[in-house]
Amino acid sequence: MTVPIFMRQNIAIKLEHPNLRPKRAHATDAGADLFSAISLDIYPGEQKMVDTGVAVQIPVGFVGLVYNRSSQGKIGVQLANSVGVIDADYRGNIKVLLKNNGEEPYFIKQYDTRIAQLVVSPVILAEFGNFTGTDDEWNNTERGTGGFGSTG
Repeated sequence: MTVPIFMRQNIAIKLEHPNLRPKRAHATDAGADLFSAISLDIYPGEQKMVDTGVAVQIPVGFVGLVYNRSSQGKIGVQLANSVGVIDADYRGNIKVLLKNNGEEPYFIKQYDTRIAQLVVSPVILAEFGNFTGTDDEWNNTERGTGGFGSTG
């Protein structure tokens, strides 16, 4: 399948090793797999920072989002901070804080183990202005201030 040109964005990368190049399993996958630059073991209950050996130049107006891989969820290994955010001005290596909530050790093999996935997405750089209306005007939706879990 050919991906339309308007959906592509070239992202410059710097690699510590050619085997660390982010890879998609399928041409239309949103996420590109990130690999570990080192071998290490993460035992149940432990969390460790894992270097991907990849630095990226995210353009202004975009954000890099580092997500768990679904296969890791099956065994209880996950990003300790849920989602990593790579801002446009960050130029260091992408590092992933992994936590093993499973019951078995998680063995990571250098250049081989896929530890996370990177999604690059447009972002709105919002300006935040003070609201000057009344509380009734602020709460003018059916949901109002109903918070976390308010819809069931």
